[in-house]
Amino acid sequence: MTDRSTLDLSSRDPDWWRQAVVYQIYPRSFADADGDGLGDLRGITRRLGHLAALGVDALWLSPFYPSELADGGYDVADPRGVDPRLGTLDDFEDLVAEAHRLGLKVIVDIVPNHSSHRHAWFQEALYAGPGSAARDRYVFRDGRGEHGELPPADWQSVFGGSAWKRVPDGQWYLHLFAPEQPDLNWENQEVRADYRTTLRFWSDRGVDGFRIDVAHALVKDLSEPLRDLGRPELSREEALTALPPGTHPFYDRDDVHEIYRDWRKILDAYRPPRMAVAEAWVPGARRALYARPDELGQAFNFEYLQAGWDAEELRQVITDSLATARAAGASATWVLSNHDVVRHASRLTLPPGTDLNAWLLSGGHAPAVDEAAGLRRARAATLLMLALPGSAYVYQGEELGLPEVADLPTEVLQDPIWEQTGHVRKGRDGCRVPLPWTTSGPSYGFGPGGAWLPQPPGFAAYAVEAQDGVEGSTLELYRTALRLRRKLLDGEELTWAADAPDGVLRFDRGGGWRCVANLSGAAVEVPAGEVLLSSAPLEDGRVGPDTTVWLGR
Repeated sequence: MTDRSTLDLSSRDPDWWRQAVVYQIYPRSFADADGDGLGDLRGITRRLGHLAALGVDALWLSPFYPSELADGGYDVADPRGVDPRLGTLDDFEDLVAEAHRLGLKVIVDIVPNHSSHRHAWFQEALYAGPGSAARDRYVFRDGRGEHGELPPADWQSVFGGSAWKRVPDGQWYLHLFAPEQPDLNWENQEVRADYRTTLRFWSDRGVDGFRIDVAHALVKDLSEPLRDLGRPELSREEALTALPPGTHPFYDRDDVHEIYRDWRKILDAYRPPRMAVAEAWVPGARRALYARPDELGQAFNFEYLQAGWDAEELRQVITDSLATARAAGASATWVLSNHDVVRHASRLTLPPGTDLNAWLLSGGHAPAVDEAAGLRRARAATLLMLALPGSAYVYQGEELGLPEVADLPTEVLQDPIWEQTGHVRKGRDGCRVPLPWTTSGPSYGFGPGGAWLPQPPGFAAYAVEAQDGVEGSTLELYRTALRLRRKLLDGEELTWAADAPDGVLRFDRGGGWRCVANLSGAAVEVPAGEVLLSSAPLEDGRVGPDTTVWLGR
């Protein structure tokens, strides 16, 4: 077992996260040490040198807790344990110790909105029956109708269908996601106390920060009778904007901030304080509330991820995002891909307005994607993102330029969205296909055996082995960009150039660092300055379309 005294070897700068580059690891798809086809903690530890060489500041681990994988690990049966298929608590402590030895911070996922239906609490609630203290930890209600045969409210699951499931004794429980993910009742003080314990448990083991899953959904309006939304067909985003801010029955309620102010006291008791970042799918002004210094401190910026490859749209999103973060006393966050969305090497090259689910259902053929053009645009988007003030979150495999695996056969799909929507939505498996490390082998170096999702033959060309040390490769572009970024960072401001051509983003950072991103269809002149890095070769000294250049004095 690792000596606990060695676990906190990271820098004690309390603000390390403000302009950090954080690498997201989806543990089941990163590296497999034991050959069972599923990524694990020892596999991650063995590959940490890749992250250190890449130049990131921290790694964020998606859930590695005990889970039946009804939602890819976000159905947590024990928030203070390790899934036996992924390793042990000792393996986790070894991972943290090695990460800190290499100068990497460690962030872990906390999933507070719901548990797994296999959690001991939920099993106790089922046995205890209506009106019990055990059932009060969750959201159980009697149904409507003459015999209670109708759900208590018209609330809908994010994954499709009703957000209520009936149990044999006739009551219904709330699940905003899969039925295997019953929502916890955050009015219950035992629930609140248990999550305080969870934050301390991982902080005591050297964790440097937390990513809070579905941070906006913990608090619900559970006053009787439960309030119908009236328009269950509305998307999550539409439902939020259809009601006055803070009044939705289960999203982004004002009372949720009391929880995070309480958590901040715990996080600040450590030296250095533990950071936190909210996954809050709410409009920018509301997102700022989660990022306040006395709450989580930072929140994901999904407007940037959802923006199209359009200069004016991106300029407005960047300007608004920086203003929102500044108002909160936080730093901005930037992300292009994660475990829930189509990889940006594919997404950014699709025509504006493309229905991504329909595209996935077509196997990525309607419309067809030009992988070379997609990679060129993805590289340009990366250099633009890394030049922005704030924290950049990089999803595993994007440093290799991996495209979405859109043509996964339906019989191998694991995402519950596929079944829960009656095969209407294909789900998120295409961005979760295990990484290729080598150009050959049964899983391209992911592990000694196969992989839990099939990797396409084309992955060989994207493998780390194929790109390592190769001038101009996407991997070397990331390594160079991150090394330069660390040297060039100066302050958290940018200044837009007033004379940028149409379709071009141009801004200055402190210390003479300038970024030029050409999103237009024609080459443009390179402004004065030394070319430090370019996402694609310059064309007769000009910046070609879908190209970003960094310039120095």
